[in-house]
Amino acid sequence: MSEIDTMKSLRKEMITLSNLGRDGNLQSCFSSLEILWALYHGGMNYTCKNRMGKEHDRFVLSKGQSNLALMVVLAECGYIGHDELKDFCKLDSRISMQADRTKFDGLIECSAGSLGHGFPISVGMAFAAKICNFPGHVYTLVGDGEMSEGTMWEAMLFAASENLDNITMIVDDNNSVSKMISGMNLSEKLSAFGFAVENVNGHNITEISSALKRKNGKPTAIIAKTIRGYGCKTLMEDPSWFHRFPSRDELPRLYKEVDEF
Repeated sequence: MSEIDTMKSLRKEMITLSNLGRDGNLQSCFSSLEILWALYHGGMNYTCKNRMGKEHDRFVLSKGQSNLALMVVLAECGYIGHDELKDFCKLDSRISMQADRTKFDGLIECSAGSLGHGFPISVGMAFAAKICNFPGHVYTLVGDGEMSEGTMWEAMLFAASENLDNITMIVDDNNSVSKMISGMNLSEKLSAFGFAVENVNGHNITEISSALKRKNGKPTAIIAKTIRGYGCKTLMEDPSWFHRFPSRDELPRLYKEVDEF
């Protein structure tokens, strides 16, 4: 199966799971899918064999509302079973709207929920790795909406002051922050805070993968320009899908739109 067909398959799976679990932030999950896929398919040094050791890279999902996208990628990679995904958002399920580290042995580094905390925790991980002389790199996926949180900028200042060249922040820039704060030029601001900045098409896996492989001798920020609900016409155009699940009657139309995109 080609990567394009795989992305379509995973998007349709997320639509199905959102219906089954009666929850899910599909617009946000769809915007970050290619980023997560690139991370777990060569973007990080992370495998089933090395993930419990000290040498592997670490990933933190600061943008916790994209947890469903992370789960389908992990299932496709063989870290969890596809059958378990059907329990999404059900009572006693390990898989919920937000990432929960207590439910996964080492697979989830950080619980999510309140935005603006995952990246500061990632900076702490990167700093600890420097102190302990661990070789792994720390990657974290944040939403551009998180950039309105003061904790993000405080953590960036610390990362730059300690020259944490072992951390990469990927910003899923799906135009959320502009709805709250005008004039936010992320590239200029991140550069001013001491980060090496790269801009990529957040739906182009090749571009994302290439950016992830480059190390810049300083903290890195990859600004991945994305579209909310990418891959499904209705989700891209209808803002009511910011947070709602599809009904059974809506499933055929959504599947068709994904297939034809």
